[in-house]
Amino acid sequence: MPETYDVAAIGNAIVDVIAPCADAFLVENGLTKGAMMLVDARQSAALYARMQQAVEASGGSAANTIAGLASFGGKGAFMGKVADDPLGRVFAHDMRAIGARFENAPLAGGPATAVSMINVTPDAQRTMCTFLGASVEFTDDDVDVATVEAATMVYLEGYLFDAEAARRAFAKAAGLAHGAGRKIALTLSDSFVVERHRGGLKGFIETQVDLLFANEAELLALYETADFDEACEQLLRHCELAAVTRSEKGSVVLSKGETLHVPAEPVEKVVDTTGAGDQYAAGFLFGLARGRSLRDCARLGGLAAAEVISHYGPRPQVSLKDLAASRGL
Repeated sequence: MPETYDVAAIGNAIVDVIAPCADAFLVENGLTKGAMMLVDARQSAALYARMQQAVEASGGSAANTIAGLASFGGKGAFMGKVADDPLGRVFAHDMRAIGARFENAPLAGGPATAVSMINVTPDAQRTMCTFLGASVEFTDDDVDVATVEAATMVYLEGYLFDAEAARRAFAKAAGLAHGAGRKIALTLSDSFVVERHRGGLKGFIETQVDLLFANEAELLALYETADFDEACEQLLRHCELAAVTRSEKGSVVLSKGETLHVPAEPVEKVVDTTGAGDQYAAGFLFGLARGRSLRDCARLGGLAAAEVISHYGPRPQVSLKDLAASRGL
């Protein structure tokens, strides 16, 4: 089957509500700074009522990556579940407007479309409270066989490990992808996800994952160590290729043949770190799909991450294709 998509992604379909806040707001509301916690619909609504004026934007980690891929000029598809409600229709419109394929039928009669309340402190750290809603209703029946088999890379969002049905969908997607000679990429998403599902994630990485994305905290949590080099050594025993982000230290690309240390792209002012890892993955995956060197893949990822942390919101506000061209990439 010919390759139609650079990347097909499976993830939570979420609408982000982003607002600035003081550190005291997090303390007052019992929130752990920089983390993602799951909340129910009542808790989500109560937090929203206490937040400052917010910006709403279609989000979800893997969906953000597909948006970044499209901004680079790549061709992407997204699979996820929204409800048949206003936010669900907004999400679907936004995905199709960027040129991505999104054809999963909306959920009728169940929970509302997922929403993430994101509070951003003055140091640009984002703290997320997520109501997963309809997104956890995604099952293996929602995995489109033709889309998976037509994608160079299938990208999976670690957040979905919280739902057993979604884990079955991961297994189906991995089997289809490898059967068609495609590759599987996984992002660990959050250190709390790793803490909850360490065993399952390790097993999936060792048996199904060709490319792993993680930040430093997630990698250390995966191998229960405070030694970054030790964690990298362990990862290389289980995965043939990985890209690990380290904030202002840039990123490290691990492969069987070499280890690359790639500096971070300069940023004049960090405004909001929401989506930084998602956009790094977008640049890296775009480069990989287009046959670029691993160093160039990491540079494209760093460029996309730098763009998104310079403003509120998890998706690029300028053409990443033009930005890359201006940097000689």
